[in-house]
Amino acid sequence: MLERFFPDDYVESAYKIDYAALYKQGIRGLIYDIDNTLVEHGADASKEAVALMKHLRELGFSICFLSNNKEPRVKRFNEPIQAPYLYQGGKPGRAGYEKAMQLMGTNHKTTVFIGDQLFTDIYGAKRTGIRNILVKPIGKKEEIQIVLKRYLERIVLYYYNKNSLKK
Repeated sequence: MLERFFPDDYVESAYKIDYAALYKQGIRGLIYDIDNTLVEHGADASKEAVALMKHLRELGFSICFLSNNKEPRVKRFNEPIQAPYLYQGGKPGRAGYEKAMQLMGTNHKTTVFIGDQLFTDIYGAKRTGIRNILVKPIGKKEEIQIVLKRYLERIVLYYYNKNSLKK
């Protein structure tokens, strides 16, 4: 039952993913959550985030941001990057993921979602049928409902790690 929340991959940071390897595997579209995936919760795009997005475009990737936040927050983050974005994305519902792929011109086989939350980001990507990568949250400051979900995530990740060791 918990397996439906298991990420396809689990890495330290969105900044440590081997994007060249993803490209060689045929991935052409990257959908990102923003808060605690690329920057601390509520922060503007960092120099590191802007540089990563520039590098990914140079590699040949299309990028889209998918956030459950309101438009002013997502738009502010995206100003220096200028990528397609979806706000109030309804994660873990499928519609936002599908729309992001449509905006990028990619499909279920050529897209990867990258985010920091199991029950919204990863579960939604899995429900949509796209590959996903869970990253560790960047910051400690989070809204109370996310803090509560993190306790449940620890239980799921315990079983995920236990299951990964069996392989």
